[in-house]
Amino acid sequence: MALIKPFRALRPASDLAERVAALPYDVMNVEEAQMMAAGNPYSFLHISRPEIDLPSEVDVHSEPVYVKGHENLMHFMKNRVLIQDQHDCYYVYRQKMGEIVQTGLVACASVDDYQSGVIKKHELTRADKEEDRVMHIDRLDANDEPVFYTYRHDARIAALVAEVTRGEAVYDFTTDDGVEHALWVIDKTDAIADLTALFAAIPVLYVADGHHRSAAASRVRDLRMKANPHHTGGEEYNFFLTVIFPDDEMNIMPYNRAVKDLNGLSPEQFIAGVSEQFEIAPVAGPFQPERTHQFCMVMNGKWFELRARQGSFNPDDAVSRLDVSILQNNLLSPILGIHNPRTDQRIHFVGGIRGLAELERLVAGGEYQVAFALHPTSLDELMALADEGKIMPPKSTWFEPKLRSGLFVHLLS
Repeated sequence: MALIKPFRALRPASDLAERVAALPYDVMNVEEAQMMAAGNPYSFLHISRPEIDLPSEVDVHSEPVYVKGHENLMHFMKNRVLIQDQHDCYYVYRQKMGEIVQTGLVACASVDDYQSGVIKKHELTRADKEEDRVMHIDRLDANDEPVFYTYRHDARIAALVAEVTRGEAVYDFTTDDGVEHALWVIDKTDAIADLTALFAAIPVLYVADGHHRSAAASRVRDLRMKANPHHTGGEEYNFFLTVIFPDDEMNIMPYNRAVKDLNGLSPEQFIAGVSEQFEIAPVAGPFQPERTHQFCMVMNGKWFELRARQGSFNPDDAVSRLDVSILQNNLLSPILGIHNPRTDQRIHFVGGIRGLAELERLVAGGEYQVAFALHPTSLDELMALADEGKIMPPKSTWFEPKLRSGLFVHLLS
């Protein structure tokens, strides 16, 4: 059963919340982060991407970057940009993007639950990214960005959360991308106890987004446990920051692919290879695939529809029948030679929020030779696979809207 606990969040002063709030660290490169934080000394990117405050020649995965992150966090606390609540609380975080509304509980999840499998994963992590998050969290002495979790919705939890949101939010603002953000504080003892008990009856939680942060939190706990001869299991480092959303409010978008070259093939040879496993036909322009096993491909300024041929995958295997698996197993690996997409530098993953225009731009710019738009993986597929203990190919899901960082931080000491 899922163990969650309230905590004393470090969070912005009310009049600064909109300026502090920032997109997650891993949806941008350094140059984009610098542009987003330009002219804004309150941007949380100074903490989540501290390399923006260092010379460009500094390795972004080096000790000075992690030290700078902690230095910036201390600066924000000293100047009361971020202020810690006096008592343990839960928080309700609601986002609205057009017709999509998702309302989650901000809480601390248990490292023990992560290690025992109560918190279920569906992706492997990359060693370099995981190590980076371990160093960042440990040096920062905080979980600065939440993990995005989901669970099979429960009417009693929904009723309690709805009651909270009928009150006045402590933050309520709209970011430049049109997403509305609101936060409520749950500080009443009875409400905290009720939510803790209700989640204790939830059998499992699922990682939606944040596998590297979850794994890093687990490793940081183990490091600190070994270094603490008086470890009890109740220390803050045994828990990590999450926002937990019900599955009936989640929105998954496709995670598209772009590849830098054709693996030494001519365009004609490449098309011939693709046609062995896919029905392929030219189309007038870009389109978003509307059904499973359908793909949109762009190459040399031309667009194609691909459909997986019958017999080219195992329809009875939950992993093999995923569109991300079909593309990987029948095209990216055998034709383009991308056998390990977790480490191959020739493949670039493009979040669905960027749209088909981003695929067109990448190929037109010449750095990438071919790109693919996919139909999104469903949340039912994700949870079913996780329940079976199976692993999806990397970058199988893209969730929107993204959680804003900086609205709540969990200190480990």
